[in-house]
Amino acid sequence: MSMTRAQRIALAIVFTWFFFGGIAHFVWPAAFASIIPPSLPLKTPAVLITGAFELAGAIGILLPRYRRAAGLGLVALTVCVTPANVYMWWHADDFPHVPELLLLFRLPLQVLLIACILWSTQPLGKRRNTVS
Repeated sequence: MSMTRAQRIALAIVFTWFFFGGIAHFVWPAAFASIIPPSLPLKTPAVLITGAFELAGAIGILLPRYRRAAGLGLVALTVCVTPANVYMWWHADDFPHVPELLLLFRLPLQVLLIACILWSTQPLGKRRNTVS
């Protein structure tokens, strides 16, 4: 897949986001477990599994052969963590170290992140030759 410079920059952003995010899951698992809604079980295993998927996806998007599948996996993962982001926003008082406005902006940021993932990892189709 031939990529534009802008797509390569977007791919670097996506890689950085998920690579360092994945590492953070293993460095601070308790912090990530604390944002999972109480109704969901197995918080620490969920944190470690999602961290592993973030790292796998970050590495996968660097490999052209796996880029598309890894990108779709990262989109699915981003959607799956939405309940934690909504929970944090709805229970902002439980997270006084994070400004409430930042918690609100995480939701549209997720939409932009998904768009960035898709744009940088999915083939755009064959380009038409517009020269006559």
